[in-house]
Amino acid sequence: MQGRLALFDLDNTLLAGDSDHGWGEFMASEKLVDAADYGKKNDLFYQDYLAGRLDMVAYAEFALAPLMKYSISELAVIHQKFMKATVIPMIAPKTQALLKKHRDAGDILVIVTATNDFITAPIAEYLAIPHLIATPTECIDGRYTGKLSGAPCFKEGKIDKLNAWMALNNYTIEGACFYSDSHNDLPLLALVDEPFAVDPDDTLKAHALATGWPVLSLR
Repeated sequence: MQGRLALFDLDNTLLAGDSDHGWGEFMASEKLVDAADYGKKNDLFYQDYLAGRLDMVAYAEFALAPLMKYSISELAVIHQKFMKATVIPMIAPKTQALLKKHRDAGDILVIVTATNDFITAPIAEYLAIPHLIATPTECIDGRYTGKLSGAPCFKEGKIDKLNAWMALNNYTIEGACFYSDSHNDLPLLALVDEPFAVDPDDTLKAHALATGWPVLSLR
């Protein structure tokens, strides 16, 4: 008998901030991109995300383009610095306790995030979350191409990718819980048996209060 799935959004949920946006800021601060131009575009994409109108393919290709200049080994070194400087300080104070609660209950922990797998795989590893469902990046002959290798893991796309992952691994959605901060995740929140609004945006908070979903803070 399988344990139940404990599903977690990443940015602004387990993290008290956005790793995707933070990656852009980190690259600008490290002079890996033109700080003024890249920073402006990065901020505009983030505002589109908050407003629920983000073109995920356009944003992903914008964020992935700088990776094409580096080898996998070079990117690993850069990402380690990013983890130390940006991500680890961003982990919400109560995140580890929540993850421990679900591990102790025998649940199967899964991050389901719109952010690409290049950024998020090391974060999932650091948090000791064994399963990651993310927007897939294309890597050919040891180099990132700047393109996606599949559909974004965003809005209803999270359900599509979760369903494919469950089918592949013989899991079911029965009894599952999902934690998210964002109204962009309303489709998946509505699907699970136990939805949790975590430090929610205004739209999700209003929906959660109207429907009786628990509202909690990890900060």
